[in-house]
Amino acid sequence: MQWFEASYSGSARECVEIAWLTAQHVGIRDSKNPDGPTLVFDTDEWNAFTISIRDSQFD
Repeated sequence: MQWFEASYSGSARECVEIAWLTAQHVGIRDSKNPDGPTLVFDTDEWNAFTISIRDSQFD
C-alpha cells in the first residue's frame, strides 16, 4: 500500500495522506502522525465525500 499527499498540499507538512487500502476501501491519515488513527471509507463513501469537496459543499 502506498500513502500519498494531495497535489494541493504543496510543501506544507500539515496534510492528510490517502491510500487505496483495497479495491473497496480508502484510508486517510494525518501526515504528521502516520502511526496514529486512520479513517477508512468504502468507495461509495469516498466518492460522495470527494464530490462534495469538488462542489464546495464544505465552504
